[in-house]
Amino acid sequence: MIRVENLHKHFGGFHAVDGASIEIATGSITGLIGPNGAGKSTLFNVIAGVLPPTSGRVTMDGEDITGLPPHDLFHKGLLRTFQIAHEFSSMTVRENLMMVPAGQSGETLWNAWFGRGRVAEEEKALARKADDVLDFLTIDHLTNEKAGNLSGGQKKLLELGRTMMVDAKVVFLDEVGAGVNRTLLNTIGDAIVRLNRERGYTFCVIEHDMDFIGRLCDPVIVMAEGKVLAQGRADQIMQNEAVIEAYLGTGLKNKLKAEGTA
Repeated sequence: MIRVENLHKHFGGFHAVDGASIEIATGSITGLIGPNGAGKSTLFNVIAGVLPPTSGRVTMDGEDITGLPPHDLFHKGLLRTFQIAHEFSSMTVRENLMMVPAGQSGETLWNAWFGRGRVAEEEKALARKADDVLDFLTIDHLTNEKAGNLSGGQKKLLELGRTMMVDAKVVFLDEVGAGVNRTLLNTIGDAIVRLNRERGYTFCVIEHDMDFIGRLCDPVIVMAEGKVLAQGRADQIMQNEAVIEAYLGTGLKNKLKAEGTA
């Protein structure tokens, strides 16, 4: 589905992404891990059109999407969430979801004045879909809660719900576990797996929680210093000495060796 070829993103003399090439297969839940500063979020931002690449190519289903802006990619079914959730804090959870679909009739002044019946019917349909999404995510009890009052984990679920309002094809999730308690992280994980299996969503997930990555993701791609260091199943990655040293540190590497000889 997504192919990234020899991608570079430079900020002056700093090479945040330095010749990375990855593939995200249709129907997969691909994990992207690596130490802080490895270039993971920058890679996401370039793929999702938030940042232009310095060089390289990104394709989606064979179509060159390199450098397309986020709103164009949104219409193609490619969405990206962020480490810090972006909600409309003064609106309810349901209203946040209803805001997502583009091209709503009520967005034009003409329809607001002369097409009120059509606008009302469209809003009812959107409200029903939002309620179905909230039920799927098991947060329907928060339907009328102001989004600004949600916990960090609930906001991450709301962001996931936004992708369901437009039936996304591929979703890039950036640190869904950041600031989220274990119970809600399990709920988020369950939702991702269900969306993948029941609705055919393709995911690419940045996350530091290796238990979460191991449970959900296959394959797992490891980045370090802007490059792809390794790729494979989570259990293979955890045994890779280069990954252990780059991602987990030489201290843990020596500890694992000591445990293995104990």
